Order: sequence, then C-alpha cells, then structure tokens
Amino acid sequence: MKAVSRVHITPHMHWDREWYFTTEESRILLVNNMEEILCRLEQDNEYKYYVLDGQTAILEDYFAVKPENKDRVKKQVEAGKLIIGPWYTQTDTTIVSAESIVRNLMYGMRDCLAFGEPMKIGYLPDSFGMSGQLPHIYNGFGITRTMFWRGCSERHGTDKTEFLWQSSDGSEVTAQVLPLGYAIGKYLPADENGLRKRLDSYFDVLEKASVTKEILLPNGHDQMPLQQNIFEVMDKLREIYPQRKFVMSRFEEVFEKIEAQRDNLATLKGEFIDGKYMRVHRTIGSTRMDIKIAHARIENKIVNLLEPLATLAWTLGFEYHHGLLEKMWKEILKNHAHDSIGCCCSDKVHREIVARFELAEDMADNLIRFYMRKIADNMPQSDADKLVLFNLMPWPREEVINTTVRLRASQFNLRDDRGQPVPYFIRHAREIDPGLIDRQIVHYGNYDPFMEFDIQINQIVPSMGYRTLYIEANQPGNVIAAKSDAEGILENAFWQIALNEDGSLQLVDKDSGVRYDRVLQIEESSDDGDEYDYSPAKEEWVITAANAKPQCDIIHEAWQSRAVIRYDMAVPLNLSERSARQSTGRVGVVLVVTLSHNSRRIDVDINLDNQADDHRLRVLVPTPFNTDSVLADTQFGSLTRPVNDSAMNNWQQEGWKEAPVPVWNMLNYVALQEGRNGMAVFSEGLREFEVIGEEKKTFAITLLRGVGLLGKEDLLLRPGRPSGIKMPVPDSQLRGLLSCRLSLLSYTGTPTAAGVAQQA
Repeated sequence: MKAVSRVHITPHMHWDREWYFTTEESRILLVNNMEEILCRLEQDNEYKYYVLDGQTAILEDYFAVKPENKDRVKKQVEAGKLIIGPWYTQTDTTIVSAESIVRNLMYGMRDCLAFGEPMKIGYLPDSFGMSGQLPHIYNGFGITRTMFWRGCSERHGTDKTEFLWQSSDGSEVTAQVLPLGYAIGKYLPADENGLRKRLDSYFDVLEKASVTKEILLPNGHDQMPLQQNIFEVMDKLREIYPQRKFVMSRFEEVFEKIEAQRDNLATLKGEFIDGKYMRVHRTIGSTRMDIKIAHARIENKIVNLLEPLATLAWTLGFEYHHGLLEKMWKEILKNHAHDSIGCCCSDKVHREIVARFELAEDMADNLIRFYMRKIADNMPQSDADKLVLFNLMPWPREEVINTTVRLRASQFNLRDDRGQPVPYFIRHAREIDPGLIDRQIVHYGNYDPFMEFDIQINQIVPSMGYRTLYIEANQPGNVIAAKSDAEGILENAFWQIALNEDGSLQLVDKDSGVRYDRVLQIEESSDDGDEYDYSPAKEEWVITAANAKPQCDIIHEAWQSRAVIRYDMAVPLNLSERSARQSTGRVGVVLVVTLSHNSRRIDVDINLDNQADDHRLRVLVPTPFNTDSVLADTQFGSLTRPVNDSAMNNWQQEGWKEAPVPVWNMLNYVALQEGRNGMAVFSEGLREFEVIGEEKKTFAITLLRGVGLLGKEDLLLRPGRPSGIKMPVPDSQLRGLLSCRLSLLSYTGTPTAAGVAQQA
C-alpha cells in the first residue's frame, strides 16, 4: 500500500533563554536537559538526531557552568547527531535592524564551527512574523532553506506549506512552514486513544496543506526534556496509522524531498505577518518603549558610529578591537531574542534586558572615546587644543554642530587647518571645578577654575573622515550673535513653521507650497491589551491635546532656531476612570522642535512624564495627501503597505487569531506621498506607526503603550486565551519620564531620488 504521507519525527527543544522566567532559571533546566540529551545520543545509535533550537547561545549558557562537556558536545556535532546553529539567538525579524540579523547569523555560525558544521536552515520556529528580506540575508550566508511557523496565510499566494520565497532583489530560499507550530509532537502519548485524539485532526491539516506529503512532527517544546519512550510511541503510530510511514529525521531530509519537487512549488514574495492561523502580535513593537528606544539607539551607535570609527582608526595603524565589539554585540543579540526584544517578559527579566543594554552602551561609549582620542593624537602636533569633527557617513555633510569645549580661559579663538578663523556662537558658558577635569590638578594645589562653553558651529566635513579645528586659549574669537528672526516662527530657506494655540505646528514647505497643520498633536487613548498586543477598551474615550494651554518659547541661535512647547494633558488614571469619563491622571509633554538654517529636516525631541496606566500615546503628523499606500523601510530595503488592511472587514467571521490591524513596523522611516509631493517621518526607536484618516492621511506614531499584564485573555482585537501567562507587570505601565526623537522631511519626486533612506 502506498503511504498517504511520510511523517518525519524530529527530536528538538525550543529554548527561551528568558521570558516570564530569568536566564538563570532556564539555565538550571538546561544543565539537566543537556545531560539527558548527550547521554541518549552517546548511548543509543538509533536515536539519530537532536535539534538544539537553531541557536548557539544555548551552548554558551551551558558551557559557562559545564565547560568540561565541550568535547562531548563536539563529538555529537561532528557525528551529525547534535544539530546546532545557525543563529546566535532566536531573533525577532521585524523590529531589529538588518545588521543585527546579519551579526546574529555571523556569530552563530562562527561559534558552530568550533564544534562542527552549523545547520544551514533559517530556523525561526516562534518569531512573531517574518521580514520579507530574510531570503536576501540568508543567501549571504549560503543558506537556501528556511523553516518557520508564524505569519503565513493563503492571501500571500498559496495555501501550501512548502514554497519558494523571494526577497525584493530576487534572493530565494525554499520554505517549509510549520502550520500548527513547533510543538505538535511534544510528549506524545503511548496509547492509541491518546495518539488519535492528538493526531487525527493534525494529520488532516498537515496533509491537506502539503505539496510533497512529507509531514513534520517536531517532538519537543519549550524547555522540554527529551521524550525517552519515543521509539515505543513510533511503533504504536505505525500500528494505528499503517497508511503512513513514520521515520526519525533531521530537517535537512525533509528539504531534500521538497527540493525534488521544486517545479510544483509556488513562488511567494514579501513579508509574512498575517495572524489568521497563528498569532503574530503586530503591535508588540510598542511594548516597553523605553527598551525599544534604547535598543535602537545602541544599534545605531555601534553600527553607524563605533564600527566606522574603528575602521578609520585601523587605517591609521590602530587595533580593530574585534573582541570588544563581539562582547557588546552578543550582549544586545541576547536581547534580540523574540520574547526579549518583544518585551513580553516579566519585570525582572526586563530589568536584566535593560542591564545588558546599559553594559553594551557603556562599552560602546568608552570605545568611541578611545578611538577618537587615538585618531586625534595621531594628528600633527600643535600648541593649540584640537576640536575634531567626524563624519562617518559615505558622503560629505554640512551640519550645524552643537558641542562643548573646556579650557582654562575666559575667551578663545577657533581656527581651521589653514589658519582661518571659524565663526562660532556661544550657547552657554559656565565655570567648573578643575577637579572634575583632572583630580591631579587639585592634588597639586591648583584651584584655578576651568570654563566650559557650549558652542554652535556650521561646518562641512568630508565623507568617512574628519575635520580638525584648533582652539587658541585667551585669544579673541569670531563670536557671532544670534540671528533675529520674525517673532513667533521658525524659518529657513525650506520651511516656515508657526505655532498653533494648542502647541501643534503649522508647516509650509516653501519649495512646493504644501501646507501641513496640527502637526505634533498628541493623542491619548485606552489600552486594554497586554505586553503582546494593543487592544482598545470596550468603552473607548480618545483624548487629544487640542485644548492644551501650552507654554511656548522660541530660541534663535546662530544657525538654529528652537521652539520649546510645554503642557500637561489631563487623562484617565486607568480603565475604570476612562469608562466613567474621569481624568485624574496626567501626562506632561515637552516638545523641542529644532530647525537648522540649511536643513530640509525638522528635528523633534519629545519628552513625556507619564502618570497614568493602561493607555496609548501617539504623536500625529497630518498630511494633505490622499493615498492608499504607505512606504516604510525594512532590512536592506523598503516596502509598500496598504493604509487599510482589507481583511479587517471580515476577520472575525474568517476566524483570524488576531485582528489584522493596519499598525505596521518601520525601522528608520515611513513616507506618504501624493503626486510629486511627499512627507517622511524619521525615528530612532519609534518603530510602530499607523496611517489614519478617511481622505487626507495622518501619520500616527506610537510613543508609549502602558499595560499591566504580561498576557491577558479575550481582547477586543485578539479573542481567546492569553498569550503567555496572566502575570502582573507593573513596570510595563511605563510610569515616569520617557524621551524619544523623530524628524520630519518633505520632499518632491521619488523617495529614492530625494534621498529619504540616506537622510534617515
């Protein structure tokens, strides 16, 4: 009798290093599990394979307390029985940068090579959706296969679980989806009734969706010890399902069968973030915004500042500190595991995540300062102190630069390398204790004070290089006065910015004549969700700052003007107050809007003081554009998404696991355009947006989302069981201060021609 299908049973465990438990809690289980795994692989030739969740951080955690077992692990990896890699950690793919995903694979695969060959499969069994650029990244590492669970539905182009998946550049991998997840074969019962109850319905789903009839039954689950009686279970399976063939396999064997039927596979493109058959948590990008913002800041600091600076120093003969960089990268990659960077964890775990980011940032800051000193010391000697301006981008930049100089003088001259005076503006000046500069000065009895000057200059700095200015103490300098602009507005060659009575902005693009109004108004609404998902309260009440009575100050400097806007919003203290239309809670708002004299970009600092719970804060950027699509960047590219997801019309009738809300992720920018005119919003860490409005479209950028439970049942936008567990997480209410940044850029023509991605 020809088999209906071949069922591949693959022993594995999915390993969350941390979640509602800490890394140290999981390490205790890991030590026990690894001993069982190694003993079974060593003693049982029939027990052929064990997949160690595709991440080498497991081994790093294990060897930290069991270094004596490295040889045992190596023997099993070399024998092809213990299957490791290719990742360092089980990364998120929608809210971490391209370079982070690349480093995750790079360090993971390199760590594997100390023990044997890595598994060459992009294995992400639990990450919350798949970036459409993963095939491109995978191919860069010679990976042509991928296996994942979440995000697929038939509206991508097939209802089958095997297909070819392409990135925007044509990079391609063979994909195998786990339609029922990675744990359907966990703790398989040994009796017929138990097996039929578990598997009859599973086999129907798996076989109907399979092109090849090569069915995956992963035998494992989160932190699960291996199943000791798996062969007895397999014998029982053969007895009660004689029409199916049951084999213990590794994932590669399944892919070989799939690739033999390549001509029968559909070709799909793009991202997979549909929550129809499994939850993808589209709005997890705004949980614990303090952590999300720190994450983006440190990613950018390492990739855009430290590593180019290290390269520049290396060209001058200084050491490129690979070991230090690996240490800080691995600290943040631990935080990029899907639960960790999703911030769907306990408060205790979130504190550990913050500590890792603080460690990585401290290392990065110190190494940046070290390299800058080395580069400056390598320059020709001069009696004058040096002020070195670095440009680590691959194009020259003219920038307004605000910096600080310290010297023991009440005045100074600033000159360039040709001896020409450099004009500067003094923003602030203050006297400081010499002991703060160098304690040895005070030790030897010299108490003469230093002066600290906050200055502003305007300079052109060459690409991937630096410009040196020289500070001559006790010499008169070319100090210029603040510009005198019209009262109540910010203006340069590109923009005219006026303040509305409610503290929002009116913008006029001088080139195109396009007007924007009520820009930067704050919107406050309920959040009855959890750490995984936003969901509005059943009795919603949306509040804006339209009635705010702000205090507004406009400050004109030499090459910049700033508007500082302060106000308080009265908001519901919690969900009970919202339903009663009460508002004893408060959100303090301080907006700092900066316009440089030569810039088409408007820079915005937003400082919040949140004194309320269970709510969401967004900043609104209305545009005059009527469009059905929005452009956002992703890893190594960009993609266009619909403003409205049509599946929202029938998601409940179709049985979606969560509502397909048109709340999307970006990495660095999002843009709306009509005709030749467009507006882009740049951000650092604010990676969630929605486009709202019936005709004229408005960016709604999430600033903060406060919730009190890790998981919660029966949300309006996600019915049914809780995701995770119903654990209180008061820290996720984000009481207190939060600071974030964004910028606005208007443009004409295409975003590419206008350099939107470059300027972001």
